[in-house]
Amino acid sequence: MWPNSIRGVNNLPEEEKRAIYLTMLPEWVLRSYGIDPVTLTVDNQPVVQIRCPAGSRALEMSVKRRATDLDPMFYLNVADTFNNQLLVLLVVVNDPDAPRFHIDRDQDGNSTQLGTTSRNLAAEEAAMRAGLAPGQVRAGLRVFKQLVPIFEEFVSNLGHDLFLIEPLAYHNAIVFERYGFNYVRGYQEMVSIHHEFQPGGAVHYKLVPDNPFRQPDAWKSVRGRSWAIHDGILGHPFTGFQMYKRIGASAGISTFPDSIW
Repeated sequence: MWPNSIRGVNNLPEEEKRAIYLTMLPEWVLRSYGIDPVTLTVDNQPVVQIRCPAGSRALEMSVKRRATDLDPMFYLNVADTFNNQLLVLLVVVNDPDAPRFHIDRDQDGNSTQLGTTSRNLAAEEAAMRAGLAPGQVRAGLRVFKQLVPIFEEFVSNLGHDLFLIEPLAYHNAIVFERYGFNYVRGYQEMVSIHHEFQPGGAVHYKLVPDNPFRQPDAWKSVRGRSWAIHDGILGHPFTGFQMYKRIGASAGISTFPDSIW
Protein backbone atom coordinates (compact mmCIF):
# COMPACT_ATOMS: atom_id res chain seq x y z
CA MET A 1 0.00 0.00 0.00
CA TRP A 2 1.28 3.44 -0.95
CA PRO A 3 0.90 6.43 1.37
CA ASN A 4 -1.98 8.74 0.39
CA SER A 5 0.03 11.95 0.08
CA ILE A 6 3.21 13.36 -1.41
CA ARG A 7 4.44 14.03 2.11
CA GLY A 8 3.80 10.42 3.03
CA VAL A 9 5.80 9.20 0.05
CA ASN A 10 8.57 11.69 0.81
CA ASN A 11 8.93 10.21 4.28
CA LEU A 12 9.64 6.74 2.92
CA PRO A 13 13.18 5.38 2.56
CA GLU A 14 14.97 6.85 -0.45
CA GLU A 15 14.83 3.75 -2.62
CA GLU A 16 11.10 3.23 -2.03
CA LYS A 17 10.02 6.78 -2.76
CA ARG A 18 12.13 7.00 -5.91
CA ALA A 19 10.57 3.77 -7.16
CA ILE A 20 7.10 5.24 -6.62
CA TYR A 21 7.87 8.53 -8.33
CA LEU A 22 9.55 6.84 -11.29
CA THR A 23 6.20 5.26 -12.18
CA MET A 24 5.33 8.70 -13.58
CA LEU A 25 8.31 8.68 -15.93
CA PRO A 26 7.01 7.57 -19.35
CA GLU A 27 8.88 4.55 -20.72
CA TRP A 28 9.08 6.18 -24.15
CA VAL A 29 11.20 8.99 -22.71
CA LEU A 30 13.85 6.48 -21.65
CA ARG A 31 13.64 4.55 -24.90
CA SER A 32 13.56 7.50 -27.31
CA TYR A 33 16.44 9.39 -25.73
CA GLY A 34 18.72 6.51 -24.76
CA ILE A 35 18.40 6.93 -21.00
CA ASP A 36 19.61 3.90 -19.07
CA PRO A 37 16.49 2.60 -17.27
CA VAL A 38 18.50 1.37 -14.28
CA THR A 39 21.03 4.13 -13.68
CA LEU A 40 18.95 6.91 -15.29
CA THR A 41 22.07 8.22 -17.00
CA VAL A 42 23.25 9.17 -20.49
CA ASP A 43 26.99 8.81 -21.12
CA ASN A 44 27.35 7.93 -17.42
CA GLN A 45 25.92 11.31 -16.42
CA PRO A 46 22.66 11.49 -14.41
CA VAL A 47 19.83 13.07 -16.40
CA VAL A 48 16.88 12.39 -14.06
CA GLN A 49 16.57 14.48 -10.92
CA ILE A 50 13.94 13.90 -8.25
CA ARG A 51 13.66 16.43 -5.44
CA CYS A 52 11.52 14.99 -2.64
CA PRO A 53 13.04 15.72 0.79
CA ALA A 54 11.58 14.05 3.86
CA GLY A 55 8.99 16.24 5.57
CA SER A 56 8.19 18.13 2.36
CA ARG A 57 4.76 18.24 0.76
CA ALA A 58 6.19 18.70 -2.74
CA LEU A 59 7.82 16.71 -5.52
CA GLU A 60 9.91 18.01 -8.40
CA MET A 61 11.00 15.70 -11.21
CA SER A 62 13.23 16.82 -14.06
CA VAL A 63 14.45 14.79 -17.04
CA LYS A 64 17.05 16.08 -19.49
CA ARG A 65 18.26 14.56 -22.75
CA ARG A 66 21.83 15.27 -21.67
CA ALA A 67 23.12 16.41 -18.31
CA THR A 68 24.52 19.61 -19.85
CA ASP A 69 21.23 20.69 -21.48
CA LEU A 70 19.80 24.01 -20.34
CA ASP A 71 16.17 22.88 -20.35
CA PRO A 72 14.53 19.64 -19.22
CA MET A 73 12.53 17.58 -21.69
CA PHE A 74 10.11 16.72 -18.91
CA TYR A 75 9.45 18.67 -15.71
CA LEU A 76 6.79 17.97 -13.09
CA ASN A 77 6.00 19.78 -9.85
CA VAL A 78 3.30 18.24 -7.65
CA ALA A 79 2.27 19.12 -4.09
CA ASP A 80 -0.23 18.27 -1.38
CA THR A 81 -2.87 20.87 -0.63
CA PHE A 82 -3.83 21.62 2.95
CA ASN A 83 -6.96 19.47 2.61
CA ASN A 84 -4.93 16.51 1.34
CA GLN A 85 -5.67 16.83 -2.38
CA LEU A 86 -2.97 16.43 -5.05
CA LEU A 87 -2.15 19.60 -6.97
CA VAL A 88 -0.10 19.75 -10.17
CA LEU A 89 1.68 23.10 -10.00
CA LEU A 90 3.54 22.78 -13.28
CA VAL A 91 4.12 20.23 -16.02
CA VAL A 92 6.38 21.00 -18.97
CA VAL A 93 7.35 18.84 -21.92
CA ASN A 94 9.94 20.38 -24.28
CA ASP A 95 11.17 19.15 -27.63
CA PRO A 96 14.96 19.28 -27.06
CA ASP A 97 15.56 19.49 -30.83
CA ALA A 98 13.29 22.51 -31.33
CA PRO A 99 14.67 26.07 -31.53
CA ARG A 100 14.85 27.91 -28.19
CA PHE A 101 13.31 31.33 -27.66
CA HIS A 102 14.65 33.28 -24.69
CA ILE A 103 11.32 34.55 -23.43
CA ASP A 104 12.49 33.64 -19.92
CA ARG A 105 15.13 36.38 -19.81
CA ASP A 106 14.77 40.12 -20.41
CA GLN A 107 17.22 42.30 -22.31
CA ASP A 108 19.37 42.64 -19.17
CA GLY A 109 19.48 38.90 -18.54
CA ASN A 110 17.05 38.96 -15.62
CA SER A 111 14.41 36.28 -15.22
CA THR A 112 10.97 37.20 -16.59
CA GLN A 113 9.28 34.28 -14.78
CA LEU A 114 8.20 33.14 -18.25
CA GLY A 115 6.81 36.57 -19.03
CA THR A 116 4.73 36.98 -15.88
CA THR A 117 6.87 39.57 -14.07
CA SER A 118 8.54 41.21 -17.08
CA ARG A 119 8.77 40.53 -20.79
CA ASN A 120 11.26 40.06 -23.60
CA LEU A 121 9.02 41.36 -26.39
CA ALA A 122 11.37 40.54 -29.25
CA ALA A 123 11.79 36.93 -28.10
CA GLU A 124 8.05 36.58 -27.47
CA GLU A 125 7.16 37.84 -30.93
CA ALA A 126 9.66 35.43 -32.51
CA ALA A 127 8.23 32.56 -30.45
CA MET A 128 4.69 33.50 -31.40
CA ARG A 129 5.52 33.64 -35.12
CA ALA A 130 7.15 30.20 -34.78
CA GLY A 131 3.86 28.77 -33.51
CA LEU A 132 4.54 28.73 -29.77
CA ALA A 133 2.13 29.83 -27.04
CA PRO A 134 2.86 32.17 -24.10
CA GLY A 135 5.34 30.74 -21.60
CA GLN A 136 6.94 28.30 -24.04
CA VAL A 137 10.71 28.49 -24.58
CA ARG A 138 10.57 25.57 -27.03
CA ALA A 139 7.89 23.71 -28.91
CA GLY A 140 6.40 20.83 -26.97
CA LEU A 141 6.38 17.14 -27.85
CA ARG A 142 2.55 16.98 -28.06
CA VAL A 143 2.34 14.14 -25.55
CA PHE A 144 -0.01 15.52 -22.88
CA LYS A 145 -2.66 13.00 -23.93
CA GLN A 146 -0.21 10.19 -23.08
CA LEU A 147 0.74 11.73 -19.74
CA VAL A 148 -2.79 12.02 -18.34
CA PRO A 149 -3.44 8.26 -17.87
CA ILE A 150 0.04 7.77 -16.39
CA PHE A 151 -0.63 10.45 -13.79
CA GLU A 152 -4.17 9.18 -13.20
CA GLU A 153 -2.74 5.78 -12.29
CA PHE A 154 -0.28 7.42 -9.89
CA VAL A 155 -3.09 9.39 -8.24
CA SER A 156 -5.26 6.29 -7.99
CA ASN A 157 -2.42 4.34 -6.37
CA LEU A 158 -2.26 7.07 -3.72
CA GLY A 159 -5.93 6.41 -2.98
CA HIS A 160 -7.41 9.52 -4.62
CA ASP A 161 -10.17 9.77 -7.19
CA LEU A 162 -9.22 13.18 -8.57
CA PHE A 163 -6.38 15.68 -8.77
CA LEU A 164 -6.12 19.44 -9.19
CA ILE A 165 -4.18 21.51 -11.71
CA GLU A 166 -3.67 25.25 -12.17
CA PRO A 167 -3.63 26.53 -15.77
CA LEU A 168 -1.02 29.28 -16.03
CA ALA A 169 -2.40 30.67 -19.30
CA TYR A 170 -5.62 30.66 -21.31
CA HIS A 171 -4.40 28.04 -23.77
CA ASN A 172 -3.52 25.70 -20.87
CA ALA A 173 -7.09 25.85 -19.60
CA ILE A 174 -8.50 25.05 -23.06
CA VAL A 175 -6.10 22.10 -23.46
CA PHE A 176 -7.10 20.77 -20.04
CA GLU A 177 -10.78 21.07 -21.01
CA ARG A 178 -10.09 18.93 -24.09
CA TYR A 179 -8.69 16.17 -21.86
CA GLY A 180 -11.64 16.01 -19.52
CA PHE A 181 -10.87 18.56 -16.81
CA ASN A 182 -13.52 20.64 -15.04
CA TYR A 183 -13.25 23.88 -13.08
CA VAL A 184 -12.97 24.44 -9.35
CA ARG A 185 -12.57 28.17 -9.98
CA GLY A 186 -12.80 30.15 -13.20
CA TYR A 187 -15.51 28.53 -15.33
CA GLN A 188 -17.74 31.61 -15.51
CA GLU A 189 -14.74 33.82 -16.30
CA MET A 190 -13.73 31.47 -19.15
CA VAL A 191 -17.28 31.69 -20.54
CA SER A 192 -17.09 35.48 -20.23
CA ILE A 193 -13.71 35.60 -22.00
CA HIS A 194 -15.15 33.63 -24.91
CA HIS A 195 -18.10 36.04 -25.13
CA GLU A 196 -15.91 39.14 -24.95
CA PHE A 197 -13.68 37.93 -27.79
CA GLN A 198 -16.65 37.62 -30.15
CA PRO A 199 -17.27 40.47 -32.64
CA GLY A 200 -18.99 43.22 -30.71
CA GLY A 201 -17.57 41.99 -27.40
CA ALA A 202 -15.77 44.13 -24.85
CA VAL A 203 -12.35 42.70 -25.80
CA HIS A 204 -12.78 42.26 -29.55
CA TYR A 205 -12.40 45.97 -30.34
CA LYS A 206 -8.95 45.96 -28.69
CA LEU A 207 -7.61 43.65 -31.40
CA VAL A 208 -5.63 45.93 -33.70
CA PRO A 209 -3.23 45.42 -36.62
CA ASP A 210 -0.41 47.53 -35.15
CA ASN A 211 0.11 45.22 -32.13
CA PRO A 212 1.62 41.82 -33.05
CA PHE A 213 0.11 40.19 -29.94
CA ARG A 214 -3.41 41.51 -30.60
CA GLN A 215 -3.95 40.93 -34.30
CA PRO A 216 -7.54 41.38 -35.58
CA ASP A 217 -8.03 37.65 -36.20
CA ALA A 218 -6.57 36.56 -32.82
CA TRP A 219 -10.07 35.93 -31.44
CA LYS A 220 -10.52 33.00 -33.82
CA SER A 221 -7.85 30.72 -32.28
CA VAL A 222 -6.81 29.46 -28.87
CA ARG A 223 -3.21 30.57 -29.35
CA GLY A 224 -4.24 33.99 -30.68
CA ARG A 225 -6.46 34.63 -27.69
CA SER A 226 -3.79 33.41 -25.28
CA TRP A 227 -1.18 35.80 -26.66
CA ALA A 228 -3.63 38.70 -26.48
CA ILE A 229 -4.49 37.82 -22.87
CA HIS A 230 -0.78 37.49 -22.07
CA ASP A 231 -0.38 40.98 -23.54
CA GLY A 232 -2.92 42.32 -21.06
CA ILE A 233 -5.99 42.70 -23.26
CA LEU A 234 -8.30 41.71 -20.39
CA GLY A 235 -6.94 44.50 -18.19
CA HIS A 236 -5.76 42.00 -15.59
CA PRO A 237 -3.52 38.91 -15.47
CA PHE A 238 -4.85 35.42 -16.14
CA THR A 239 -4.74 34.17 -12.55
CA GLY A 240 -6.93 32.46 -9.96
CA PHE A 241 -8.00 29.51 -12.12
CA GLN A 242 -8.03 25.98 -10.78
CA MET A 243 -9.24 22.79 -12.47
CA TYR A 244 -9.65 19.15 -11.54
CA LYS A 245 -9.64 15.81 -13.30
CA ARG A 246 -11.68 12.91 -11.98
CA ILE A 247 -9.94 9.58 -12.57
CA GLY A 248 -11.30 7.75 -15.59
CA ALA A 249 -13.94 10.37 -16.38
CA SER A 250 -14.27 13.32 -18.74
CA ALA A 251 -16.17 16.43 -17.68
CA GLY A 252 -17.11 17.34 -21.25
CA ILE A 253 -16.51 21.06 -20.65
CA SER A 254 -15.83 23.39 -23.60
CA THR A 255 -15.73 27.16 -23.08
CA PHE A 256 -14.43 27.72 -26.65
CA PRO A 257 -16.62 25.48 -28.82
CA ASP A 258 -15.15 24.22 -32.10
CA SER A 259 -11.88 25.94 -31.29
CA ILE A 260 -8.79 25.77 -33.48
CA TRP A 261 -5.30 25.99 -32.07
